Amino acid sequence: MQKYKQSIIAKASRLSVKRTLAKLTAGIALLLLPSACQTQNSSGGVKIGTLLPITGDLSQFGSPMQDSASLLVKTVNGCNGVLGKPVQLISEDDQTQPAAGAAAMTKLAEVNRVAGVVGAAGSAVSSAAIDIAVRNQVVQISPSSTSPIFSERAKKGDFKGFWFRTAPPDTFQGEALAKLAKARKFQSVAVMAINNDYGKGLAQSFMTAFEALGGKVVNRDKPVLYPPTASTFESEVGAAFGGSPDAVLLVGYPETGSLILKAAYQQGLLGKKTQVILTEGMKDAKVPQLVGKNTAGQYIAAGVIGTAPNTRGPALAAFLDRYKTAFNREPGIFDANTWDATALLLLAAEAAKSPSGSAIKDKIPEVANPPGQQVTDVCQALSLIREGKDIDYQGASSSVDINAQGDVTGSYDVWTIDSTGSIKVLETIAVSGS
Repeated sequence: MQKYKQSIIAKASRLSVKRTLAKLTAGIALLLLPSACQTQNSSGGVKIGTLLPITGDLSQFGSPMQDSASLLVKTVNGCNGVLGKPVQLISEDDQTQPAAGAAAMTKLAEVNRVAGVVGAAGSAVSSAAIDIAVRNQVVQISPSSTSPIFSERAKKGDFKGFWFRTAPPDTFQGEALAKLAKARKFQSVAVMAINNDYGKGLAQSFMTAFEALGGKVVNRDKPVLYPPTASTFESEVGAAFGGSPDAVLLVGYPETGSLILKAAYQQGLLGKKTQVILTEGMKDAKVPQLVGKNTAGQYIAAGVIGTAPNTRGPALAAFLDRYKTAFNREPGIFDANTWDATALLLLAAEAAKSPSGSAIKDKIPEVANPPGQQVTDVCQALSLIREGKDIDYQGASSSVDINAQGDVTGSYDVWTIDSTGSIKVLETIAVSGS
C-alpha cells in the first residue's frame, strides 16, 4: 500500500510539473506573440530608417544625404510631427557593400521595426536589401539607385508595391548619354563600367541607345567591367582606350573612378583624341582634387564631360536655403532627392493615418501625383492632409510624379569640370524614357 501511495504521489508530482511547464510555455508564447505579430511601431508614432553609404566608395554622397534626411525629419518634428507624434529616425551605414546593406536592412526591418527606409544609394546595395524590405512589409524608397533592374522587377510584381525611387532609372540616362555623344559627333565609343548593377545596367542602356542613333560601341561584345574593390586599373584603362575611340564612357563612383582617371593620365591618354564621358556617380566636387593636378598645377580631370539627373524641382530654392542655413554648405547631387524621398514617406504615413509600411506604400502615389492641391512645403502639405485635403507634393528634386513601377521621370544636365576644378552645368537634355 505504501508503494502504491508513493506511486500516486509521484504521478501527481510529475503531472504538476507538466502542468507548470505547460503554463510557463504558454506564458512565454504569449510574451513572444506580440513581438512577432505587431505592426512596425506599436507606439503609434512613425519610425523610419536610412540605409546610406557613410563609408566606402560612395561615402562622398552618403553623409550629405544622411544630413538631408535628418533635416527633413527635424523640420517635420518642428511642425507637430506625423500622426501627432515626433518621427523617429534610425540610421545605418551600408558601407557601399551589398552584404553590409543586407545586414543593415535586416536590423532596420526586424529589430528596429521601421515602416520605411530611405536608401540605399548604390543600386547593388538596394538590390541586396529590397527583398528583405518586401518580406517585412517595409517601404524602401531610394534617392539614387538608378539601375533599370528595379523597373523590370517591379513590372513582374516582385516588390508588391514596396519599392519607390526619387531619381529616374538609367534607361533614361542611357538615352541622355547617347544624345550627348551624338551631339558631340562621337562616332565610336568604348564602355568602361563598375561591375555591379549600376554599372552594367547603365552601360547596357547606353549601348542600346547609342547604336539606335547610328553610333558604334567598339567593345560592344566585351565592355570593360572593373571590380568595385580594385585599387589599380592600368590594364582596364589600356583596354578601354585601346584603338583610340572618339570617347570612353566611364560609369563609376568617385573613389575608384578618380583612380581610373589618374591611371589614364599616367598612361598619357587624357586630353588627347579620346574624350572621357562620365555619369552622375562621378559628379562630385571632390573628384578634381582626388584625381589631382599635373606638374603645371592644372587639374587633370578638367575637360571631362558627363550627365546627371536634373534636380531642379519646384521646391528647390526653399530646400537650398534651408540646407545652407543648417549646414553652411551647398547640397550634393542627391541631397534634394533624399529630402523628397523622406518627405514622401512621412506625407504618406499622415495620409494613411497609420505608421505601418503596408498602409504607407499605398498612399505614396496619392500624395506624389495629381490630382490634388500642389504644395512644395512639407509642413503645409501635412497640414492640408490633416484637413482631409488631397495633395500633389512638388519636390526639391522634381515634381516627383511616380509611375506604376515606382519610377520618376526627368531631364538630364550636361556637366563638365572646368580649369578651376569646379563642376559647371553646360546644358540640359530632355529624354522620353523610351
